Amino acid sequence: MPLATLNFITGNKNKLAESQAILGSIIPLKSQSLDLAEIQGTIEEISKDKCRRAADIIGGPVLTEDTCLCFNALKELPGPYIKWFLQALGLEGLNKLLMAYEDKSAQAVCTFAYCEGPGHEVLIFEGRVNGKIVPARGSTTFGWDPIFEVEGETYAEMDKAKKNSLSHRALALTKLKDWLRTQV
Repeated sequence: MPLATLNFITGNKNKLAESQAILGSIIPLKSQSLDLAEIQGTIEEISKDKCRRAADIIGGPVLTEDTCLCFNALKELPGPYIKWFLQALGLEGLNKLLMAYEDKSAQAVCTFAYCEGPGHEVLIFEGRVNGKIVPARGSTTFGWDPIFEVEGETYAEMDKAKKNSLSHRALALTKLKDWLRTQV
């Protein structure tokens, strides 16, 4: 390796900003938006497939990210399909999915996948945070952040520094950062 820049496959400016803030100066991220269809499967299967296809298209090193919101009462659904559930149901609808259940616990899961290029192995870096689903509080500008509560605050209510120190994305990126340091 060492990499001068890493192609981060995302069109989501919020994910890019959080990732850059957490990774710091360890490696510059170059955002590239690719419209990649996602397979159905487990979190790891989806992440590896997407990263492998992105590396083939880019022809070099790529980093992809997948975020899941897993409701424990629903056996981890919506999981990797949270983007589609959120688009179809909105924040209030996601809350309504759990109305019949006492268990409002959930896990926020972030999976970063790295591939050096076409034909190379895909490496996975995952972070999980336990929390619970609550009625929306805070800014509604970043996905499901307003309904995921950790330590008494939703992600949307936290200041950026606090969220970037304890989030599922922070945990996954810390693992990636530690691995990147071994590659120089």
